[in-house]
Amino acid sequence: MGTTSELIDFVKTRREQLGLTQQELADRAGVGIRFVRDLEQGKKSLRLDKVNQVLALFGHKLGPIKIENRDEL
Repeated sequence: MGTTSELIDFVKTRREQLGLTQQELADRAGVGIRFVRDLEQGKKSLRLDKVNQVLALFGHKLGPIKIENRDEL
């Protein structure tokens, strides 16, 4: 997952594949419904720990991804 849109698509697709509503996903992940809505709408400022709580239900987690052609600091 390299972009916000990839994250949004992944969460929505997996949720729908499992037949879960946003509320059911929130309940299972231990986050609020507002967080799931914000996540699926691409809100720019989300807590990484909560994103990973949701992704853990799908056997994934968010982590650093190398940006190609980027000068090292």
